[in-house]
Parts: sequence; structure tokens; C-alpha cells
Amino acid sequence: MTSDVMVCPPSLCYRRFAMASAQPVGDLLREWRQRRRLSQLELSCDAEISTRHLSFLETGRSQPSREMVLHLAAQLDVPLRERNVLLVAAGYAPIFPERQLADPALENARKAVDLVLRGHEPYPALAIDRHWMLVASNRAVAPLLVGADATLLRPPVNVLRLSLHPSGLAPRIANLAEWRSQLLARLYHQIEVTADPVLVDLMNELRAYPIPSQRKSAGTSAANRDYAGVVVPFELITESGLLAFLSTTTVFGTPMDITLSELALEAFFPANSATAEALRKM
Repeated sequence: MTSDVMVCPPSLCYRRFAMASAQPVGDLLREWRQRRRLSQLELSCDAEISTRHLSFLETGRSQPSREMVLHLAAQLDVPLRERNVLLVAAGYAPIFPERQLADPALENARKAVDLVLRGHEPYPALAIDRHWMLVASNRAVAPLLVGADATLLRPPVNVLRLSLHPSGLAPRIANLAEWRSQLLARLYHQIEVTADPVLVDLMNELRAYPIPSQRKSAGTSAANRDYAGVVVPFELITESGLLAFLSTTTVFGTPMDITLSELALEAFFPANSATAEALRKM
């Protein structure tokens, strides 16, 4: 298993976050509150502090304690990476570590990821980081990528680019319009949550790809298969015929490490017996 997430020593981490957080902590708190579409009254009620105190924090008339920064960040569901930025902007050291998955401290998490990926065979499963870069995959993934342009398979592999690029899997995805819509909606939500500029650039790139025509799926009509967001249909044309999957996403529940908080496991389940049999043979 490999990862492009780098170890950040405390001293280097502090300098890096200090450079990234040139804005006062009050401005950052206000931006996150507005991003969550909350008024000062709503946030102050949720955080159980006075509206006056929150106003003073946002305008810089009061300096938040370390505990208050973390409390408000939790109420605003600020990602761990950005909570470090808030802490540094307020004059405190970052507290959430960022390590490689190969770091000994994450050995148990790494074993859990490996176990899930291997245990899902013969069905495909993979792990991705916050920018949708491939971190690890099981042996069932590679056979599905046959025919994709070699440049898209060169590490680091971005799975969204690989999936939707005209030289990637897109020409072989039978329900491409549906699949594209689901992926872009998920990416949009991720941007709303994280405000990550790298994801904004990725969204712009993906939207510039040719818009697929609505193909007639060999499976159930998209209009008749609402899975309430629990799973996403994915249909791929292969040499073994049309393979129909249901895709699910798993994240770590309460991680205290930035790397783990940004890691997602994508698992594909066969949507019919023919797909299950074809995967077993492959």
C-alpha cells in the first residue's frame, strides 16, 4: 500500500500552517459559519455561547481560547486539516497529526484497510485520499481498467479523472450520465464541506469533459432505482459482458489523524448473479 500523504513534523507543520493562516482567526470562523449557512444566533445557540461573545470573536475584539477554537470548529464540522489552521491563526500549535499510512502509528489502520480490500475479493475495492488519488486497491480492480489510456494509469492516479475522462473508462460505462451525475454531486458536497481549492480545480476539469448522452442501461432504468444515496449504480462494458455494480463508500468513524479522516474506501458489489459469476472467473 502506498500513499502520497506526507509526514509533517511538528515544527515544520507549525510553520506551514502559520503561512497558510495569514487571516485572523475571527475572519476564518466567520467564513466557516457562512459556509455552513448559519447566522451568528444559530451558531451561538448550537455552541451554547452568547451571540455577543461570538460577534466579538469574529471581529477580533476577543481572542478565543484553544478550547473555544476547537469547540466552534466541532460545531461547524470543520475538517481536521482546517482545524489546525484555525488553531495556528489563533496563536496555538496544531494538534492533529498528519502521517503516511506507512507510519508505525497507523499500523492498525493500515491493516484494517488491507483486510477490507482483500476480504472484498473477488469484487473490486479501493482506497482514495481527499483529492481522489488512488492509495490502494485489491486485485479485482486492475482487470476492469484494461483499455484506459496509460497516462491516466500513471501514479498518482486520480480515480475521478480515470473514470470520467474520454480516454479513461468513460466510453465503457453504460450508465455514464448517471454515474457522472452522482460523482459530481459527491465532489460538489465535498467542496462545500472542505472548501479545498484542489477539488475546485478538479471539478472544473471534470465539467469540461464532453457531456455524455443518456444511454439506455441494460439494467433497471435509472428512474426506477432510487437507492436513497446508500449505493450508486455502476455499469461497465467489458470483454466478459456488461458488469453491473452497486458502489458504496466507507470512512473512518472518529479519526484523530488527518490522513485517516481524509481516507475513503470504495467497494463495488455485484448487482446481479451474472456479474458475480463473471468476477469470480476473472
